[in-house]
Amino acid sequence: MINGLPGNMAKAIVEKAMITNDFEIVPYSFTGPDINEKEITINNQKFSLIPPHERNSFLANNKNLLTDVVVIDYTHPSAVNDNCEWYCQHDLNFVLGTTGGDRKKIAETVQNSNICAVIAPNMGKQIVGFQAMMAYAAKEFPGLFDGYSMEITESHQRGKADVSGTARALIPTFQALGVDVHEKDIFMERNPEIQNKQLGVPQSFLNGHAWHTYSLVSDDQTVSFQFTHNVNGRFIYVLGTLDAVKFLHKKILQEDRKEKVYSMIDVLKGV
Repeated sequence: MINGLPGNMAKAIVEKAMITNDFEIVPYSFTGPDINEKEITINNQKFSLIPPHERNSFLANNKNLLTDVVVIDYTHPSAVNDNCEWYCQHDLNFVLGTTGGDRKKIAETVQNSNICAVIAPNMGKQIVGFQAMMAYAAKEFPGLFDGYSMEITESHQRGKADVSGTARALIPTFQALGVDVHEKDIFMERNPEIQNKQLGVPQSFLNGHAWHTYSLVSDDQTVSFQFTHNVNGRFIYVLGTLDAVKFLHKKILQEDRKEKVYSMIDVLKGV
């Protein structure tokens, strides 16, 4: 079940899942309170859109439909905590790709429930691998960048409401490396004109991109390092999300499963 239609990310996942033989898609999607449409058609398949106030009645009338379902959540940052609590209350295993919310509280809610979940601020496997490499550096070489100043710039499509979850997730890593940097120091760019003319984001991807640059400069301004990962489109996240669903499905079937909350690092390792 892919929640968040008619959003672009949810739609992209539906389109990819439809052309593989690995998934059976539930023709319903939980949507936001401000969506006026009752349904959306994707590749000749109709999906009914269920607003928040209709979730309970929908579940009561479709219990068999949601048996053994894995939910994918790409809704809205403001809805994350409420959605995850609802999934836990109704024993729906889920993959959370939506950013925002109180991640610690979400993890605790899952730990105290009967379900398991993959929770990650970024579903792009290669980017997650980059994060893991930086985490390794922070563990093995703490304070490596003592005295360095840092600038973080992230650019996303205008419709992204919150600060990049990927950039936020790297803050503790850079702090462990000795950099005095905080979430408030992340600069968000949402102006398409600046993105295109100054940053160089292609015109065709202004409505769907994720560009990140982490710049480090030494105290005396003589040394600089820069880490950049620029993503155009959403395909990298679609593939990672569907891999997370496969991973979670295997975990659900394991009777000796010990963990309840998994990350994309777990998905990459296949543990």
